[in-house]
Amino acid sequence: MARRFSAPYQMEPVSRLASWARMLAVFAAIAAVVSTLVVRFDFLEVRPAMATFFGALALAGLSIVLALAGFASIWQNGSRGMARILLALLIDVLILAYPSYLGWQYRTLPAIHDITTDAIDPPKFETLARLRVGDGANTAVYAGLYSAELQHTAYPAIETVQVDLPVQRAYELALNLVNRRKWRVVDARPPQLPRREGHIEAVARTMVMGLPEDVAIRILPDGDGARIDIRSASRYFESDLGSNAARIAKLSEDITTAAENAPTPKPDPAAKQPAKGKAAPKK
Repeated sequence: MARRFSAPYQMEPVSRLASWARMLAVFAAIAAVVSTLVVRFDFLEVRPAMATFFGALALAGLSIVLALAGFASIWQNGSRGMARILLALLIDVLILAYPSYLGWQYRTLPAIHDITTDAIDPPKFETLARLRVGDGANTAVYAGLYSAELQHTAYPAIETVQVDLPVQRAYELALNLVNRRKWRVVDARPPQLPRREGHIEAVARTMVMGLPEDVAIRILPDGDGARIDIRSASRYFESDLGSNAARIAKLSEDITTAAENAPTPKPDPAAKQPAKGKAAPKK
């Protein structure tokens, strides 16, 4: 019985719109994955790879349009291809879901890419300044007061970290946390006279695309403790979509927690006093 009812349906032609929708979805998925790998492993410059990625998103959008048109066509003439349409829509949703979230972030967050805990005197990019070159790379110079005002409005909790540790111990703690995050350290200078300033520069990567974001950390003595200022800046694009502020907030929290849990250094043993009633040996 099933064969008799299914035979007429098997003779219906497959919707060309459904076939094109599936084909474009598969091609868009391949282009998105390849462009992501190209950026993450530095096979090409960022700009051409990102252009390919945005092209993949455009193809996914076109695939959705064709899938909806194919659905309407199947509904009207009874042709086959519904499975291809559903597969195409599934692939397109997987491709566009995260970029759509980033697009919402772009509309709601300020268009800034350089975040720091000290907008008056931010930590400087020295070694990293030589890496921030090339087509479309952002400058190593801090954006200034306008960016600082936007940052304060969007991320008011970003501020200098104060710890009750000697400056050398605070430097070692910060460097250890950077290494645990597997950021690529390009410069690490412990506190030295006359200023006793510790300086760390490292390259972090965004979660999905692996875009480089540069980090500078400055550690200065502050009485018996230390103050730690952090700067994180995207190397490309005018907006960081909140990634730098999130990085600084998390690192600041981890530094504070590690400093609170740091063991108290043992005092140096006092020099032995001569026994009572015994004269000190003559020299």
